[in-house]
Amino acid sequence: MKKFEERLDRLEELADRIKEPDLPLEEAVAVFEEGIKLSKGLERDLDRIQGKVEILLGTTMTDEGEEKPELDLFDDGEDE
Repeated sequence: MKKFEERLDRLEELADRIKEPDLPLEEAVAVFEEGIKLSKGLERDLDRIQGKVEILLGTTMTDEGEEKPELDLFDDGEDE
């Protein structure tokens, strides 16, 4: 498997290529398909990396990037 950075560079190349006005339709579809596959793979890698970072930091993040609130469901008796 290629390195993350190499795949990201390839995705950028594909994005530039698909913008070419003289690109034939069949090639554009092939470029688009490759780009979708790459982007999905990169997204999976990022999710996996985020999970590892969250484990290392001992936190979990919401989609908005904020820490999930810890709910104090049980009284630990410290407030008394």
